[in-house]
Amino acid sequence: MTEPTAFDVALFGEAMMLLVADRPGPLENAEAFHKRTAGAETNVAIGLSRLGLKVGWASRLGTDSMARALLATMKGEGIDCSHVICDATQRTGFQFKGRVTDGSDPPVEYHRKGSAASQMGPADVDEAWLRSARHLHATGVFAAISDTSLQAALKTMDVMRAAGRTISFDTNLRPTLWSSTETMRHWINELASRADWVLPGIEEGLLLTGHSEPEAVARFYRERGAKLVVVKLGAEGAYYDSDVAGTGRVDGFPVKEVIDTVGAGDGFAAGVVSALLEGKSVPEAVRRGAWIGARAVQVLGDTEGLPTRAQLEEAGL
Repeated sequence: MTEPTAFDVALFGEAMMLLVADRPGPLENAEAFHKRTAGAETNVAIGLSRLGLKVGWASRLGTDSMARALLATMKGEGIDCSHVICDATQRTGFQFKGRVTDGSDPPVEYHRKGSAASQMGPADVDEAWLRSARHLHATGVFAAISDTSLQAALKTMDVMRAAGRTISFDTNLRPTLWSSTETMRHWINELASRADWVLPGIEEGLLLTGHSEPEAVARFYRERGAKLVVVKLGAEGAYYDSDVAGTGRVDGFPVKEVIDTVGAGDGFAAGVVSALLEGKSVPEAVRRGAWIGARAVQVLGDTEGLPTRAQLEEAGL
């Protein structure tokens, strides 16, 4: 007998305070910063919640002002935070992000080593709560922040697989958080082999699989058990390989000006996952992901471009 579900999607991951420079140029020259939220999993959680899905997020924070601000933001987005632990002995991670004017990736400086979220481990995975979601969205970031978070990430996927739930996985590489490229490649591909839907970027695919063509990257993960692989191609859109929809390409959406590329992949994931959970076809899901990703690069922070359900419907997606 299938257990009843309380959530559409569960996520585990670190939220960080994001401080975005007020002017282009080296971070050290910035004199003022705009405060935002950051974190791959929290970006996706916010994106899914704004589209009307019931979302649960599990994490650890400190009890400092940054933690209070982050928790208030997540709760304000309608996300269940009952499994977020605030620990007065730990500190909340944060990051600085620079400004660019040429559409390239902005410089990012992390201050997350030893953070509260990096202390998470398998014991932080409440299996009953996790199984109360019908889907798990995981990323390579949570697995990278510590050895114990990696074990927690593996456990979340194993629990959901055993429960017959679907799992999506965004490779979301953070090379500086891993001890070596080889270690990163091994564990990211191990995590991907546990997922139903795998979402690598084309450059990530080259690093992880040795293949530079999206067809070959997708085949690599399909041969390892993925039911759907969507390879993100930036402005060109995406390529998909699916056991129900075959293969195909979806064009990207034109963008007048790229303000900030960070967060585009998270927006893309929110679009694909939400559409698939709603029963949309693979091409429709990828098109929604591409549209949200295009919105995300036109704003300063990671989440300002994430649409509401009304905005999504207005766009016919």
